[in-house]
Amino acid sequence: MTRVAAIDCGTNSVRLLIADIDDGAAPADVERRMEIVRLGEGVDRTGRLAPEALERTFTAMRGYAKLIEDHGAARVRVVATSATRDAANRDDFTTGVRDIFGVDPEVVTGAEEAHLSFLGATTGLTGVEHPVLVVDIGGGSTEFVLGSSDVDSALSVDIGCVRMTERHLASGATPEAVAAAVADIEAALDRVAEAVPVGRARTLIGLAGSVTTVAGIALDLPAYDPARIHGARVAAARVHEVSQRLLAMTHDERAAIPVMHPGRVDVIGAGALILDRILARHAFPEVLVSEHDILDGIARSLLG
Repeated sequence: MTRVAAIDCGTNSVRLLIADIDDGAAPADVERRMEIVRLGEGVDRTGRLAPEALERTFTAMRGYAKLIEDHGAARVRVVATSATRDAANRDDFTTGVRDIFGVDPEVVTGAEEAHLSFLGATTGLTGVEHPVLVVDIGGGSTEFVLGSSDVDSALSVDIGCVRMTERHLASGATPEAVAAAVADIEAALDRVAEAVPVGRARTLIGLAGSVTTVAGIALDLPAYDPARIHGARVAAARVHEVSQRLLAMTHDERAAIPVMHPGRVDVIGAGALILDRILARHAFPEVLVSEHDILDGIARSLLG
């Protein structure tokens, strides 16, 4: 048994998993934390990480470093994804992370991000028909990964809940804004169709905060409950209903939803819309929701 620490720094959140892990087994959680830091705020427009976004991220990471020390994790891996891939000043991020954790962050490619997402998502789910399509809807990008025991094909495209919100929905989900977002999403799905044989997939597995939040709403949960959400199957029609409802709501109405994390209130409409369009485009009858994702994949990768 090895105690490891995995940090996933995405466009919207920075997350920590400290876990005990054996070869071939799902990580046994010691600590699992998430902070919404919005590292990628404005990156799509400016091409740079904002100083205030970096400081929010580093503040969260300093707390994580203390937890890692307290729990005695033997190995640490920090993975950074879409926002830092896109940023001209990503060296500022690298230096800050090195100072906090003593290791360099790995600004992974879309292909490696896809592999880690698949590795994490397929751990601990039973009764799954293969091949599976794993869809990881992040803040800046969405990964599409097709495989059975490992990845057969994958693609990362620049549609995510933060990016779509900033591009199209920041001033409200008017019919024109939603239509523009849908056109952007559909163009990305055209690229996916060229690279990934989605039609082979027997099961759609959805990951990350947008998907799990939609699932929590669809299940009418009184509070966010990972145990209820993990392994839930949400029908395509229910995803569509939740997506349309979220887009029509005011900020305060979304904030009042029991399962809603405060940091997702202004971007969940875009995240739900992405999931809805994926289901509709490929006629999947449902999405199988996983609470295990790239973070669990990073932890498993630390066993080599």
